[in-house]
Amino acid sequence: MQSWFLIIVLMLSATLTAYLRRYALSRSLIDVPNARSSHSVPTPRGGGVAIVVCFLGMLILALLNGWIGISSGVGFLGAGSLVAVIGFMDDHGHIAARWRLLGHFAAAVWALSWLGGVAPIHLLGFTIETGWFSCVIGAFYLVWMLNLYNFMDGIDGLAATEAIFCCLGACLIYWLGGFDDLIWGPLVLSMAVLGFLVWNFPPARIFMGDAGSGFLGITLGMLSLQAAWSDPRLIWVWLVLLGVFIVDATLTLFRRLVRGEKVYEAHRSHAYQFASRKYGQHLPVTLSVILINVLWLLPIAFCVIRFNVDGLLALTVAYTPLILLAFRFNAGEAEAV
Repeated sequence: MQSWFLIIVLMLSATLTAYLRRYALSRSLIDVPNARSSHSVPTPRGGGVAIVVCFLGMLILALLNGWIGISSGVGFLGAGSLVAVIGFMDDHGHIAARWRLLGHFAAAVWALSWLGGVAPIHLLGFTIETGWFSCVIGAFYLVWMLNLYNFMDGIDGLAATEAIFCCLGACLIYWLGGFDDLIWGPLVLSMAVLGFLVWNFPPARIFMGDAGSGFLGITLGMLSLQAAWSDPRLIWVWLVLLGVFIVDATLTLFRRLVRGEKVYEAHRSHAYQFASRKYGQHLPVTLSVILINVLWLLPIAFCVIRFNVDGLLALTVAYTPLILLAFRFNAGEAEAV
């Protein structure tokens, strides 16, 4: 892939984000701070549409030029478009949670049907064929991925830097492991997100919105499932790289469910939200997550491929301190009134 192509994606994304910011201001699409917010300044939302348009636009170009396979291309295009449209409509007005969830499962089924379902799982030295049951798990996995990404998009720059890290981290491991044919997708997505980050880095001048966060979540999930067909170990690589988001969102959801709370309602009980309030800024939290990703999760993910470390063992080692850290910052605890 030529470097000029990636630069074009980055510049288009940054330019479109600037336009979307003006559009949001003109249409009063503003996130106004309230008791459930993690920000204190009214800020336009919906900038994530730039990520969607740039990535899907490049995807169509890649399909037309035969740079990627038709099956995977159509899978990404259909599922990503549906999730983005649902998010865009929700950004402009409210859609009932049950209808959003139905649309999310429809997108997941579409993705799985074009990606060939879920690859066999490599676990403790064995390869497990799970048949139709794996497709059910795969659908829930994709729906959880897109929703957890929406949950974790609550402070400046966090969701964007996480996506860039996971994509570039995966690209590095693909390159070192000889999976060059998988690099195109995450590399282009990282450039589309980087263009948006120009406007979203703390202090953010525009927020991603549901269209962008949901699109990123399901796209990252599809990239991980696609990679597993090339090598079953790669699904473990992605799960390790996404560790910060998976642990915080899952632990928070579980603890809120135990208390009987309505998990689809807005709240501020994620670990990263407690941390941002403790330090009074978003930047230290976003930078800390970047350091955890680069210094802890990336080396572990690399070991899965380079030294053939068992995926479950790698995941356990990677997640254990993350779980402790999430408890340290009160993930899922009831907020003080």
